[in-house]
Amino acid sequence: MIITRSPLRISLGGGGTDLPSYYREHGGFLIAGAIDKYVYITLHETFVPEIIVRYSKMEVVSTAEEIKHPIVREALRLIPIENPHLELTSMSDIPAGTGLGSSGSFTTALLSALHAYAKNHISMRELAEQACHIEMDLLKEPIGKQDQYIAAYGGITAFTFHPDGHVDVHPLRIALSTLHQLEDNMVLFFTGYTRNASEILKDQDVKSKQKDQGMIDNLHFVKQLGYESKAALEAGDLRGFAELMHVHWERKRARTVGMSNRQIDEYYDLARANGALGGKLIGAGGGGFLLFYTEEKAKLTAAMTAVGLRPVRFRYDFTGNRVMQP
Repeated sequence: MIITRSPLRISLGGGGTDLPSYYREHGGFLIAGAIDKYVYITLHETFVPEIIVRYSKMEVVSTAEEIKHPIVREALRLIPIENPHLELTSMSDIPAGTGLGSSGSFTTALLSALHAYAKNHISMRELAEQACHIEMDLLKEPIGKQDQYIAAYGGITAFTFHPDGHVDVHPLRIALSTLHQLEDNMVLFFTGYTRNASEILKDQDVKSKQKDQGMIDNLHFVKQLGYESKAALEAGDLRGFAELMHVHWERKRARTVGMSNRQIDEYYDLARANGALGGKLIGAGGGGFLLFYTEEKAKLTAAMTAVGLRPVRFRYDFTGNRVMQP
């Protein structure tokens, strides 16, 4: 049996500038942090010549072409297995559609398992690019590259997206004391909403392609916040970083319809009134997880749990994609 895992992620600055509709014209930059919540893939060989795929549904087919799950189908086309006798199962610590990059994590973990089965050596960059190729080129999803790259590399990492598609990868130089303080003072709360990221990102993608000046200016501003967030984190200025998170959320909320709603805005205001120095909704928007930085964690947690939000503790993951077995 082969077991792989890829971490989920939180965006820490510059999110949205990783879409090709923006970076191909202007270049993109963002910071992402991999967290110790994972998507797992198990793969083992069966005695019967068939492919069994288990996710929220179960498929039993004879060939890869018959698979309905689009990512699994395209992954098996990319890494063909002759005379397959395979059973693939996916599991996740966090549900899909919650803004933590689960699709990119799923794709990297799946490709990693198939490469391990085929005894192929693959670098983290190749793994990330193959995952991007499946989701962005083959399936035409209006998404960016951050999820696949942070799932492959892990860590708290800055990514620069060049117009030609090349991605520079630079782990942040954060002091250990700053890292511990960042982990201790950040908290995730599940809003109870899930959503389809592609539907929300499509509006940004279309407006960027149409060179909508309001959208372009918003993304320029968010990219600059990404650079400032990197400087604040590397300097250990976590209060400054928290304020940048708040400014980022205010701009992100204005970017597109569906980014927020009245309930999410009320949750955010409640958090700010109970010790959150900064925060934002993680991912494309519309639901999922709210992330806050606070120096009054107990007060904030009590206020948010009182209105039904569930806190999720996390640490940062510095291993990235991993083949756990064999």
